[in-house]
Amino acid sequence: MTSMTHGGSQITGGVDTHGLTHHAAVVDPLGRHLADREFPATVAGYRDLLEWMRSHGTLAAVGVEGTGAYGAELARVLTAAGTTVVDVDRPDRKTRRMRGKSDPIDAYAAATAVLSGRATGVPKSRDGVVEAVRVLRVARRSAVKARTQAMNQIRGLLVSAPALLREPLAGLSRTELIRTLARLRPGDDLSGPVAATRAALRRLARRHQAMDEEITQFDTEIGPLVKKAAPALLELFGVGPESAGQLLASAGDNPERMRSEAAFAHLAGVAPIPASSGRTHRHRLNRGGDRAANNALHTIVLVRMRFDPRTRAYVERRTKEGMSKKDIMRCLKRFVAREVYRALASAPTTQITQPDLAPAA
Repeated sequence: MTSMTHGGSQITGGVDTHGLTHHAAVVDPLGRHLADREFPATVAGYRDLLEWMRSHGTLAAVGVEGTGAYGAELARVLTAAGTTVVDVDRPDRKTRRMRGKSDPIDAYAAATAVLSGRATGVPKSRDGVVEAVRVLRVARRSAVKARTQAMNQIRGLLVSAPALLREPLAGLSRTELIRTLARLRPGDDLSGPVAATRAALRRLARRHQAMDEEITQFDTEIGPLVKKAAPALLELFGVGPESAGQLLASAGDNPERMRSEAAFAHLAGVAPIPASSGRTHRHRLNRGGDRAANNALHTIVLVRMRFDPRTRAYVERRTKEGMSKKDIMRCLKRFVAREVYRALASAPTTQITQPDLAPAA
């Protein structure tokens, strides 16, 4: 820990977060380093960190790295205590090469980023129904991947399986194939290729069935939560529970942190990027932002392009004007983002009670 004499004026804090410890630092209004110290990443440690910062002066704001990971609980505790928390990105590679890398350096850099105004992001509160939707979707996504992997392995085994086993299964639909493979009886002796292949296919098929049931259960649990969090979002054409759940998770429990629909468009990676040169004046796709949210908007646009008469008329008109399909979809995603933002802005904010935050505040 290092420190220097100060006059107790307004200060700004910064925290470099890790799994087991957090390193905190404070700077004065001129950016001069006052002190830094390491604290354990526990509720008691968060309380000590806040008291230590306040002992150096009036705490204006705290910049925290990783508010969506190691610093999530710290951000909740500081917010519950009435402290302004700012989400700070880690320094880029050029800055780290120039200034070096250590916990105190990163903590001071976080505080300086807030003081200079370079960091202004409001972190997600992660204390409401949307956070419940997010964590359930994480588990659902892994179940979908496991089911897809099982199906790919089944098809891979069938390619090289003995004809005695492969030919009766040819032409079956996926549902019929899984049901048939789950009923196979390989026997006790697995020393032969046919019996071993039957055993492997049966276990993969039963794994596929188990993941199918798990996904269905997740959908049953997530659907009502999404409807509770943003009923207006589900009323939009082409927006289903899966797309709505992802958009909610990207926006967070406090969508008001996005100051405008343009800010949400940047978050979802659908804000148009100028790509003009010389006599060419055009915009291109934005490849930044939250790609999962961008994918959700892409799915909504595909549904509308196929089933929504208004969207189909727009696509036909813009195609006649010479616009490419990629640019048309870019415009449509920007329009959908505007509708989604309005639905999210009108969503109710229901917080989950967390009694463990009281002692930390």
